Amino acid sequence: MAVSSGEGKTAGKHDPVRESARERAGEEGLLCDEQPVTLPEDIGYRGPTACAAAGITYRQLDYWARTELVTPTIRAANGSGTHRLYSFRDIVVLKVVKRLLDTGVSLQQIRTAVRHLRDRGVQDLAQITLMSDGVSVYECTSADEVIDLLQGGQGVFGIALGRVWREVEGSLAKLPGERAIPSGGEAEADHPADELARRRRARKTG
Repeated sequence: MAVSSGEGKTAGKHDPVRESARERAGEEGLLCDEQPVTLPEDIGYRGPTACAAAGITYRQLDYWARTELVTPTIRAANGSGTHRLYSFRDIVVLKVVKRLLDTGVSLQQIRTAVRHLRDRGVQDLAQITLMSDGVSVYECTSADEVIDLLQGGQGVFGIALGRVWREVEGSLAKLPGERAIPSGGEAEADHPADELARRRRARKTG
């Protein structure tokens, strides 16, 4: 079954089941209220860094790239001596794939979800919560949709992409990144290892 959008329902003001679902959503950080940081599109991360930030093994990363489940959008590995470079957004998707696999969702369903996420812009991506019952994956773009699915079944698992975004941002702030070199261009003198770290420091002091 393809990724589908949940549809919010109008509920009574004192619906105890709905209120319980809202509390659960709040405790698990599933409500869509995250604002993403806009990151440079030319900064990439090598395989080991992507693995560390996404919490996956290099074998998983390599297999997903070879089977085109999640491919690097900054630079693919073309011949010996070249390295894959994953974008920040790619690593968010890698982390989401890992979490869906951990809930028992099939690779077929995950492929559908990944294709769906690839079509989303950065702002839209961070406002999505994916819900899964272990069989199907549902997209929620409002708090009401999240709550409706939570109150419909105890086995529903949610992934707030805005929260994943923040987790990946925190991980990459401590890991090296590099700018993609344009065709025929030269590497820049300064290593941007940490655009993310600089942005986080600026937010703290601002």
